[in-house]
Amino acid sequence: MPPLMKLSAVTLDCADPRALAAFYQQATGLELHPKSDDAFAGVAGADGLLIGFQRVDGYRAPVWPGHDVPQQFHLDFTVDDLDEAERLLLNLGATKPEFQPNERWRVLIDPAGHPFCLTTTG
Repeated sequence: MPPLMKLSAVTLDCADPRALAAFYQQATGLELHPKSDDAFAGVAGADGLLIGFQRVDGYRAPVWPGHDVPQQFHLDFTVDDLDEAERLLLNLGATKPEFQPNERWRVLIDPAGHPFCLTTTG
C-alpha cells in the first residue's frame, strides 16, 4: 500500500519572511520560491520539499534551551564538517547559544530566533 501522505512543506512563523528565506537559501543552496512576498516566503529543493516562512504579527522567538517561549519544533541539517558549517552560518547571521547538548550536535539560532541543529553523517 502506498503511503497516505508525503511531507511537502514545513512552515516556520517569523517577523520577516523574506529575510529568513534569504538566510536559509544562502545556508542550504535551495531555490527561493517564486511567489515569495512580505507575508510568506520559502525555499524549495528539487524533490519538491518547501521550507516556508510566514509573517506573524507580534512574533516571539523561541528560547533555547528554556521553554518560556517553546521551540515547538526545529530543523536538523547534516553537514560534512561541523566547524566549517558553523563558521559559514555565523557569517550569514546565525548565532550560537552557550548551551550545546553534546559534541555530535551543534545548535545554532537562525536570524528569527529558531533553534536548528547541525550534525555530521558519521
